[in-house]
Amino acid sequence: MSDSMKDKNKSSEKNLIITLFLNIFITIVQILGGILSGSLSLISDALHNFSDAIAILITLFALRLSKRPQTFKYTFGLKRAEIIAAIVNASTLIIIGFYLIKEAVDRISNPFSIEGNLMLIVAIFGLFPNILGALLLKKDSDKNINIRAAYFHLVSDAVSSIAIIIGAVFIIFYKVYWIDPILTILISIYILFEAYKIVKESIDILMMSNVEEIDITEIKKIVEDIPGVKNIHHIHIWKLNDNDTHFEAHVDVEDMKVSKTADIQKIISNKLFETFGINHTTLQFECEVCEKFDIISEH
Repeated sequence: MSDSMKDKNKSSEKNLIITLFLNIFITIVQILGGILSGSLSLISDALHNFSDAIAILITLFALRLSKRPQTFKYTFGLKRAEIIAAIVNASTLIIIGFYLIKEAVDRISNPFSIEGNLMLIVAIFGLFPNILGALLLKKDSDKNINIRAAYFHLVSDAVSSIAIIIGAVFIIFYKVYWIDPILTILISIYILFEAYKIVKESIDILMMSNVEEIDITEIKKIVEDIPGVKNIHHIHIWKLNDNDTHFEAHVDVEDMKVSKTADIQKIISNKLFETFGINHTTLQFECEVCEKFDIISEH
């Protein structure tokens, strides 16, 4: 691992640890504020913050596992630990989202007064640490689905705090107490939608699906335009994690020396990396060996 990559990982871990302590502190304050004010949305936000802390712990653990070297048993290393962590974190969000919707519906049926001033103070107090935590994880979230799941926990918390502040203002000035459970439902729906997207993307990676942005027919055309290549077939494309895209295929070539195929291998690898970002290419060179030249193998 390069020094720049090590520095990047240390920076990611440091930001995660800072964000972890921020969320534990916010959770304690919001639970106390929610109980004292009677605000369900404030308590729901506290539970969400607590789930953030758990999510960040899982993210940290997976991040460290993913850096372990390859072994004879785990020849790819443990890089997919981060994908599993992303599923766990997003699934937690889904469970919390449904639970809060249920509680909010019960509160609509049985409303009671809420201390709007305390609700407002605690919500404002919780907003800024969430924004700070989200900013700390923003850069790494673009390149890592595991950190992105943790980052979304924080973004959704910031959105929740803003919604609670708006609700508190309405309660203070207009005594509209039903806005508290309504906001809880809206926040929960937003959480469910975003968590579903993370789960879907993570499962696609675990199921070794092709990357949506990569057109296999375009790859076929690019490769078969290379001099000496007659056909490319039995193609497989999958992502090991957010950063590693693998490609393997059979390449039917003209009758030539093995040393010549090394030149073709280099050309194909460079073209796939430059055009599609594929950074691991494995090719099996053949000369009229396969009976079928289907793009996707049936076996």
